[in-house]
Amino acid sequence: FAAVDFFNQINMLYGTITDFCTEESCPVMSAGPKYEYHWADGTNIKKPIKCSAPKYIDYLMTWVQDQLDDETLFPSKIGVPFPKNFMSVAKTILKRLFRVYAHIYHQHFDPVIQLQEEAHLNTSFKHFIFFVQEFNLIDRRELAPLQELIEKLTSKDR
Repeated sequence: FAAVDFFNQINMLYGTITDFCTEESCPVMSAGPKYEYHWADGTNIKKPIKCSAPKYIDYLMTWVQDQLDDETLFPSKIGVPFPKNFMSVAKTILKRLFRVYAHIYHQHFDPVIQLQEEAHLNTSFKHFIFFVQEFNLIDRRELAPLQELIEKLTSKDR
């Protein structure tokens, strides 16, 4: 399942900029001034809470890992069917992973350039976007924070 690859890539990319994404520098999880994200996992935290970006991303990565490790959602044995709610869970995973890309691009692009991670980030994001667009996995409204970048990255190849 491609979400595992995207999860690992985003985890690694975010890991390179954690020194820049702190409670002080990012008191809210955002993607520019117009987009703010509040965390809820539906289990432990039912009502969305406002939290810092590092805390949000920690919650998110832990939640995604828990989903990926859940044998009832992502069966590892051949012949075991995926559950009926598989697509909705997969879409939620991808929607939330997009938010990490959006946060990195909007709030931490300078450190990405300083660390010479720009090409890696762009390639990773481009693969992610082609995948979610191909299978219509994320609502267009959710992609709005990076719409210009998406158009730039995807127009050259059409």
